[in-house]
Amino acid sequence: MSSTSDFIRDIPDFPEPGIVYKDITPLLADASAFADAVAAMTAPLRAASIDVIVGMEARGFLFGPPIAQALGVGFVPVRKPGKLPSDTRSMSYELEYGTDTLEIHSDALSPGQRVGLVDDVLATGGTLAASAALVRSMDAVPVAASVLLELAFLPGRAKLSDIEVHTVVEVH
Repeated sequence: MSSTSDFIRDIPDFPEPGIVYKDITPLLADASAFADAVAAMTAPLRAASIDVIVGMEARGFLFGPPIAQALGVGFVPVRKPGKLPSDTRSMSYELEYGTDTLEIHSDALSPGQRVGLVDDVLATGGTLAASAALVRSMDAVPVAASVLLELAFLPGRAKLSDIEVHTVVEVH
């Protein structure tokens, strides 16, 4: 029996020299491995009384909808600028190899909603922290995050100290 980490491969020097990209396409290509990963990411969110799942572009879109479906809640996408068709709120953040901006529809969340954040990788924490800030800007409450992979040698978790963070695979 294979573990989730067996389906994640390293791609050196991508997207730029010095970065070791964690490629999850082998995991996505294996139905059983993908189902196991989704179940492992969903399990810790069950006790958090989540009202809605927020998933970040692009690979948070792969895990967010099946997790939302398993929890019986809706899914809200957080996207890169210019991709959402209605009025948006935006937040800029730093990546391990640059900067980026995320947007959410201004009417996507209601005050007081309990939000579960879902993404594929927790590295420097910029994407999740920016998404949590967008959630808070709408008076919703980011209560937990679930990620497939955490690069534990980077300080990402520290940026999310007020959110319960769950990880399936840790890389040290």
